[in-house]
Amino acid sequence: MASLSGRIANFMSRRFPKLMHRGGERQVEQFRASKGQKANQLMGKPVFVLDVIGRKSGQLRPVALMLVRRGDDLIVTGSYGGNPKAPNWYKNLLAAGEAHVEVGADRWPVDFRQLDEGPEREECWNLLCDAYPDFASYQELTDRRLPVAVLSRKQA
Repeated sequence: MASLSGRIANFMSRRFPKLMHRGGERQVEQFRASKGQKANQLMGKPVFVLDVIGRKSGQLRPVALMLVRRGDDLIVTGSYGGNPKAPNWYKNLLAAGEAHVEVGADRWPVDFRQLDEGPEREECWNLLCDAYPDFASYQELTDRRLPVAVLSRKQA
């Protein structure tokens, strides 16, 4: 059964997407202004900033995401609170194939790899849900299969 916090996030993403977007923008601004010392958590869980180029605008589009690590990689899901649509940041990442991440004061380029099927996807999905249980609620509240991806440090 979907959690209360998962249901609230789902409601907000469906009914008030602009409010959610503005809240995310403010979090990124505070995160950056403090070099990751402030606004580095969401609902008590750590976050990082992903910078990806917009597929239509060509402009940098930063977004704060839940920080889930697997060794040196970061694992992400395009949950959008269980909204029926994928979030724009995920669509941008699919189009770009690369981005930059900022964890605390550290910043580095990453390559993007979507996991469609198989044991690696299941492993990463479980890591996501262990770190932030509302991801399971979001999956329950939408008909779309939430995408899972790996962000790996770009090799020089």
